[in-house]
Amino acid sequence: MCSWSLNPAKPTELTNAIQSCGINSTQLALDPLTSHEWNHDLLIEAFESENITICSGMMTTIGEDYSSMDSIRLTGGIRPDEHWEANQSRAKATAELARTLGLSLVTFHAGFIPQPDSNEYITLTDRIKVIANIFESQGVTLALETGQEHAESLLEMLDLPNMSTIQINFDPANMILYGMGDPARALELLVDRVVQVHMKDAVPTSIPGTWGIEVPAGDGHVDWGHFFSTLQSQQKTIPVVIERESGDQRITDIIQARTLAAKHGYTP
Repeated sequence: MCSWSLNPAKPTELTNAIQSCGINSTQLALDPLTSHEWNHDLLIEAFESENITICSGMMTTIGEDYSSMDSIRLTGGIRPDEHWEANQSRAKATAELARTLGLSLVTFHAGFIPQPDSNEYITLTDRIKVIANIFESQGVTLALETGQEHAESLLEMLDLPNMSTIQINFDPANMILYGMGDPARALELLVDRVVQVHMKDAVPTSIPGTWGIEVPAGDGHVDWGHFFSTLQSQQKTIPVVIERESGDQRITDIIQARTLAAKHGYTP
């Protein structure tokens, strides 16, 4: 499960939450460690005492504003010029931490992809390469989170020169939340570059220009039978990480997702 799903204030709260969900592995938000809000040694001690493993890391970028679709389009990821230098510094600290923790994968949102014939597109793709190189220098793979773009746009960008090492963290709910196409078709199109998925569900918006609504896994529009069938048809193992970012019964919702995944052959 994603460590940020239950908003833990300290490592012991995180370990207790993970255990309450009947799971023993987490994708860890690395920002509390790089900012020194959390103590690295205490986290490792808590995890080791409860036999909890870290499957991957997650990095956020500076200055993101999720108050509206328009605001996150402008502020999300590494597009804003005013935060570019600081985001490079954050990436360096995160990559070094990931290597220290023995992680091979870190994911993040790069931001909305501009039109390919624009200067903004060139800037964004160049910046993604810089961030990927920072992680690669530490032996860590960088994966982009899906959802803020159509699958075709993401694949076209990742097929550019010097993008071959960059992979994908696929989130079917984000495709629905942002109105970016059918998750089933998107997964089929992107699966060769997918190295991890977020198990999250949603229903689409009825008001153009606004987000859809996240719901517990199995209660939304994601076709989980098709989703897991596509994953299981691959020659590689693709980890499934449960993510829940809304609602006031998150432990219950994560257990529901875990049960649904188990019905399709995925168990903690």
